[in-house]
Amino acid sequence: MQEEQPDPGTTTAEVSTSSFSRRTLLKAGGTIGAATGLLTALDTVAWQPIRKTASAAGPPSDIQHDIGAFIAPAFSINGIQVQFGPVFTTFATATLSRLPTKAEQTTFTNALATIEAQYPWSPAGIITFVSYGLPYFRRLPGGVNNGSLAFTNIPKLSTNANRLALEEAVPGPTDVGQPGITKRKFNIPVRIESNDMLFTFRSDTAANISDVMAWLNGSNRLRNQNIASPRLPWTFTSTRVMFQQRGMVRNVAAQAGLYYLDRIQDQSPMWMGFFDQQTNSSGPAAITTFLGNSSAKLTNATAGSYFANGSIQHLSHVIQDLEAFYAKEGEADTEEAETFSERVQYMFRSNPPPHPGFGGDPFSNGGGPSLVNNEFRGVNDVVASAQGINTPEGAHRIGHEAALQRSSRAADGTPIHIRMDGAGFDTMDVPANIPRPGTGNVPKLQFTIFVPTADFFATMRRNAASLDLANQFDVEDIENGIERFLTTTRRQNFLLPSRTHRAFPLLELT
Repeated sequence: MQEEQPDPGTTTAEVSTSSFSRRTLLKAGGTIGAATGLLTALDTVAWQPIRKTASAAGPPSDIQHDIGAFIAPAFSINGIQVQFGPVFTTFATATLSRLPTKAEQTTFTNALATIEAQYPWSPAGIITFVSYGLPYFRRLPGGVNNGSLAFTNIPKLSTNANRLALEEAVPGPTDVGQPGITKRKFNIPVRIESNDMLFTFRSDTAANISDVMAWLNGSNRLRNQNIASPRLPWTFTSTRVMFQQRGMVRNVAAQAGLYYLDRIQDQSPMWMGFFDQQTNSSGPAAITTFLGNSSAKLTNATAGSYFANGSIQHLSHVIQDLEAFYAKEGEADTEEAETFSERVQYMFRSNPPPHPGFGGDPFSNGGGPSLVNNEFRGVNDVVASAQGINTPEGAHRIGHEAALQRSSRAADGTPIHIRMDGAGFDTMDVPANIPRPGTGNVPKLQFTIFVPTADFFATMRRNAASLDLANQFDVEDIENGIERFLTTTRRQNFLLPSRTHRAFPLLELT
């Protein structure tokens, strides 16, 4: 990786001259070894950001995902403030063979401390989150029933004292398998997973993640030292690699031989061409916890309660149909060419569109800028757009961001979530008989989000789809956001405890 961050005007051609190994790319899949291969390949087209040192950021927060001070500084591009998380993230799911013992809880606590002794808890080292699915809590005495250890301690909804903040994920309204839902190419039904645990590893250095994952999986080597791996009753079930950096997807597309690469905006950190790292699009960490803050509190958690600083972490695996998203007339069996002027409306809003594009060719280099201000214009903004009010030619159209904003913010306009999504590129869940250009890997959206309750996310996902508005105001499928380009193949909700209780929570109380 290069040693310093390019300035905002640097093009991707200037920040990377390395190339992928196509053999390495074809190995990408779901195992730790495959994740290591993909991380190694991606590292050749990334550059090292300049950030504050861990000592300047201070100690980690008790809110596990509160890393804002560690990924500083935020910076402005054309007057819009953005902030990037670590370049690389790997989501590793795991199942347990049994309920761990109290001694194993101590072993896990010591293992996390060992990792942080070898690698600073910062993007320069590694940042590790640990969260837990309902299967973990069902292993505790009494399961998750009334009066059980889990039911007593997991916060409940403010609106319903009998509903836990942690509930299992449900299919989204536009997921394959729901009534009437099919996708053009990746017609794969969604699966609700049942993992006990989710590890989230984040770093600006890919090798750090690979090293830590291997050590937790039994390598007995950590940072080139002989250090015994923890012996704990888990098995890793999947790994998903995410990358997030300006221009990186265009580099990956070039090295992988994707025919539509010139249509991807060369400064975009995301496959669909637009920044998703705007600081005004996520709330402060506290608002996403069970305890909440002055803007919003959605559970009955109290200060000092076991999970007060915890959150719900939703994890999705999403395949993106970029062949259709970037299609020109006559390509990909699409009904129309997807020009920048249309894509920006599908992503954001239509009343009026947030940007007209560069003019001229609406496809080359995205046809328009990758950074478009994601405004909040109130919860009913998308309703007007669905009716064709102030939209181009009166089109009945729904924008993805405007749709989810129907319920994503507090009364004072503060987002009640932190989205932590980025690009992926692998073959996970893609049937072998589906034709794929280039190396055969497929662009993905690796998506996770931190919210106060599972119910809040389920509502936000329904509103992002906005099938109710589409039916009420006769919005055609091709005018409804970006849903037709996305196939979600996996979902699961996890409880992300406070940092204090991240090692097998509640076990010490059994």
